[in-house]
Amino acid sequence: MTDKTIARIRKFTEDRDWDQFHSPANLAKSISIEAAELLECFQWSETDYDLDHVKEELADVIVYCQDMLDKLGLDVDEIVNRKMDKNEAKYPVEKAKGSNAKYDKL
Repeated sequence: MTDKTIARIRKFTEDRDWDQFHSPANLAKSISIEAAELLECFQWSETDYDLDHVKEELADVIVYCQDMLDKLGLDVDEIVNRKMDKNEAKYPVEKAKGSNAKYDKL
């Protein structure tokens, strides 16, 4: 996400004085709710879905994730790369390629 987009998200929240409602717990709930709305886009069909609706729900998830990053003072690159390091160790290419098995079943 660009700095301009992040600044826009922050300004939106600031202009409405919504930071007061953005506890980590409330943001986690909001992320989960929006993720469920994203899943609802595929409720009855995995192939027949409204892409515009998917984009809107996915954007809602991303915005709330950025709000949580800000609330907790986290850097997205740092936490994603740390998690990717763990994932790469748990799912080495030579064992995981082409498999959907959980790491403890590889």
